[in-house]
Amino acid sequence: MTVRSPTPVRSLKTLPVPLTALAALALLSGCGQSADQKQGGGRRGQSGPPEVGYVVIQQTSVPIMTELAGRTTAYQSSEVRPQVSGVIHRRFFTEGALVRKGQPLYQIDPSLYRAATNQAQANLASAAANAEATRVKAERYKPLADMEAVAKQDYTDALAQARQADAAVAQNRAALDTARINLRFTTVPAPITGRIGRSLFTEGALVTTAQTDPLATIQRLDPIYVDIQQSSADLLALRRQLASGGQAPASADVRLKLEDGSDYGMTGTVEFSEVVVNEATGTVTLRARFPNPQGLLLPGMFVRATFAQSIDTSAFLIPQPAVARDPKGNATVYIVGPGNKAIQRKVIATQAVGTNWVVTSGLNPGDKVIVQGVGKTKPNIVVRPVPASKPEEIKAPTGKGRTSGQTKG
Repeated sequence: MTVRSPTPVRSLKTLPVPLTALAALALLSGCGQSADQKQGGGRRGQSGPPEVGYVVIQQTSVPIMTELAGRTTAYQSSEVRPQVSGVIHRRFFTEGALVRKGQPLYQIDPSLYRAATNQAQANLASAAANAEATRVKAERYKPLADMEAVAKQDYTDALAQARQADAAVAQNRAALDTARINLRFTTVPAPITGRIGRSLFTEGALVTTAQTDPLATIQRLDPIYVDIQQSSADLLALRRQLASGGQAPASADVRLKLEDGSDYGMTGTVEFSEVVVNEATGTVTLRARFPNPQGLLLPGMFVRATFAQSIDTSAFLIPQPAVARDPKGNATVYIVGPGNKAIQRKVIATQAVGTNWVVTSGLNPGDKVIVQGVGKTKPNIVVRPVPASKPEEIKAPTGKGRTSGQTKG
């Protein structure tokens, strides 16, 4: 019986070089993968809470801006009307031109009024002559009456006639003044300085003192008024806030946006507020005055007026990235609470100033509001708060793990 000797087992040293290299690589690969898996699992387990940046808020004074609709109105407006009746002989102005107060605009036929003036002047002369005769007669009767050469009644009558003659002189003098005024009114002057519109009557037209239409209209456009409409409810709430001391009055500077959306370059001031509410619209009119040297603003233009009616002395300025909106549209922010928990707060933020929201309710002085890392923050989770905008530091690799640690930035 033949016994076969077992096949000799070759050691790794006797294997061909390529096989030895492959075996070594496989062994190292398995060891490295196991170490990385363990290390990776350790990093995931040790990642910790998310890092967020916060700011400590304090109360400040913030002007509460209001934007309301308004319409421009001429600073002065005057309808040119005839004060005497007659036919227009001439027109002295150019339509659309700037006219000065007292400048002649129309000439009405003065013939009848000149004749009336001459007649009144003659009546005055006649009355004055009669008054002189009656005065002399009364003076002559006086010594005769004292001597009883004439009856005292005759002297009394003569004296009464002299006084009546003086009264007639005064009446005729007043009639002359009236005639002269009417004659002066045949030249129609500009009542104010401003821009005159189109003439509604031409030369040869008959005008009367009782006519409905004016001859023309003059408007003064520099400065110019802007009538702003504000809800009476908003005005009432503002007055209550001012009375309670929560807000202080602001300056009356007003800025305008024109119909094309551009800004009007000059600033106006609020002149007054009406004391009555429009029953049809429920609004109160605020009137502001603006300089208009170039005539850019014309009466009747629609504008948007922006101004500060009050100053909130206890508001907070919060960076806009810190404020979010819930599905109902309520503004919310996260603050760092006890134990570094992120607490969600509802706030009132209805106005933006630059890159900040003006928060008027929902926060307290000294709160730490999260402004960075808001997207990875959820209610009541633990966070790692650091001051906002602190630069991030990256550590050098640490040995076998080759991990990099991040310090709070």
